[in-house]
Amino acid sequence: MLSSNAGHAPVTVIGLGLMGQALAGAFLKDGHPTTVWNRSPEKAGHLTTQGATLAGSIGDAVAAGPLVLVCVSDYEAVHELLDPLGDVLADRVVVNLTSGTSQQARDRAEWAARRGFTYLDGAILAIPQAIGTADAVLLYSGPRSAFDLHEPTLRSLGAGTAYLGADHGLASLYDVAMLGFMWSVLNGFLHGVALLGTAQVDAATVAPFLNQGIGVMTGWMSAYADQIDAGEYPAADSTIDTHLAAMEHLIQESESLGVSTELPRFVKTLADRAVAGGQGGDGYAAMIEQFRKPAVTG
Repeated sequence: MLSSNAGHAPVTVIGLGLMGQALAGAFLKDGHPTTVWNRSPEKAGHLTTQGATLAGSIGDAVAAGPLVLVCVSDYEAVHELLDPLGDVLADRVVVNLTSGTSQQARDRAEWAARRGFTYLDGAILAIPQAIGTADAVLLYSGPRSAFDLHEPTLRSLGAGTAYLGADHGLASLYDVAMLGFMWSVLNGFLHGVALLGTAQVDAATVAPFLNQGIGVMTGWMSAYADQIDAGEYPAADSTIDTHLAAMEHLIQESESLGVSTELPRFVKTLADRAVAGGQGGDGYAAMIEQFRKPAVTG
């Protein structure tokens, strides 16, 4: 494995979409010699003016240094770009920050092992504008030795740099879990705004109250996590039966105001199943059992 010079180690970025440009820009800002490559080279224009080197080919880009970051459209694109490179990849550490699934990440790791290079899979929990700031969270999984070697360089991308473990699939699994959480919160917000909008309450007025509610729920999540890990669901605040009655109120309110009932009906369907399974007297954390089951079809 090629050595890394902590502080200003060279790095290559493959893929210059909005996120790839942000990654390269953060490395440049921290003083790292940065080589870039993209199928459409014009996307590198503003990066070269900042000091980036535009490689003439992807092979030249990979050969430029020991650490190669790839951020492209999907995992198949990663394979198509890197597979033809042969021995150029030898002794490199390739960090794949392309979005995908945990199985795709594990498959790419097996492929990398056959090709003789070290592979880290990663996930970016940030928008491009946050890269290089304290707000950016980037997760990595794969060989610990490779992460430790290049951690000083990777920290240029964000203060929230974290290593998750040797399982290459962990970063992608965290990523999709976060997406599910994000959409659940945002959809709940949008449904609440739609309800209050029927009373001419604008979204800007609603938002501070819902933000406060999110703050309260962070404490609940920590308590629920302990219950889930222990496999015990005491009803410290209210039972699923109590939640179920409130879910019905939400459905009735939505229906009477002409607001979609799809989201609250889905939530109630899961609660109904928990009650039917004998968990009506448990705390809400017991709903984890519904999410652990395959989807009911038909």
